[in-house]
Amino acid sequence: MKRMILVLLVLASLVPGFFAQTKAVPAKDQLYIEVSALGNLDYFYDHKMGMEMVGKELGVRTEYVGPAEYDMNAMVSAFEQAIAKKPNGIVIVGFESSLNAIVDKAVAQGIPVVAVDGDLPGSKRLAFVGTGNFNAGQEGGKKLASLIGGKGKVAIMTKPGQANLEERIAGYKAALASFKDIQIVQIADTQSDPVVAAQAAATLLQKYPDLAGIACVEAAGGSGAATAVREAKKAGKVKIIAMDRGNEVLDGIKEGVISASVAQQTALMPYYAVQILYNLNNSKVAITSNNKAAGVLGIPVVVDSGSVIIDSNNYMYFKR
Repeated sequence: MKRMILVLLVLASLVPGFFAQTKAVPAKDQLYIEVSALGNLDYFYDHKMGMEMVGKELGVRTEYVGPAEYDMNAMVSAFEQAIAKKPNGIVIVGFESSLNAIVDKAVAQGIPVVAVDGDLPGSKRLAFVGTGNFNAGQEGGKKLASLIGGKGKVAIMTKPGQANLEERIAGYKAALASFKDIQIVQIADTQSDPVVAAQAAATLLQKYPDLAGIACVEAAGGSGAATAVREAKKAGKVKIIAMDRGNEVLDGIKEGVISASVAQQTALMPYYAVQILYNLNNSKVAITSNNKAAGVLGIPVVVDSGSVIIDSNNYMYFKR
């Protein structure tokens, strides 16, 4: 079980590269860049919004770059271009460990990096800001169990291979394990594509005609599951727990085809990541009598940005 707590970071091996960046640079001349993929998804609207908000509040320049699709080669290329701009810090969505090398390249050039949403613990990133994924899955599992009356067959929809999604699944399993009459019958692949997710959910409904619930641990699953349940004329009978706050999900909750969604406070991820980078460059938090000599950076290593359950009682407040 993993719980993310706020702790102070002491990374002596990284100190030389970053204390060199503490020269006074006017805020208006500082640049912070987020590099991501899947920018075509509604979900990443909140990432863009978070970068815009923090830029305005701190008076710094911010950019959001990266491919519209799930393309790690294109994302690495976008990261290379970000490095070339010599920014004061880079925020990266840690989709997979193949990104470790490019993060380490930035760090070697004295550019601090903070991972968001998905972590890259095998890299030299300075910190991680994101959802406590196990906790989010656990909350979703409790909600699903309540909706189906503590019994029945359920399925989970995910994109296999992503560590953050695996943690959410672990949270669901832990919550549902408390109910001896609930059975997880299958874990289906959405490929982070609503069309594929709809097809996967339709297959589940055919294979398990008595399916009581579907839990989705990534953004594309909820709308896809809703499509399949709607077409099977099982709206309200098969309970769906979606993930995040896309307008299709919110419309599904209003309609009654989606019972609830576990929403991340996504905009807070890049918002606090840039705050960490900004503080690293501009603030001198006296953790010791001599931070540089002690190898202390004075920033948090992990920040849990939290999650919230959206249902028929509050969905209207999440509409964009």
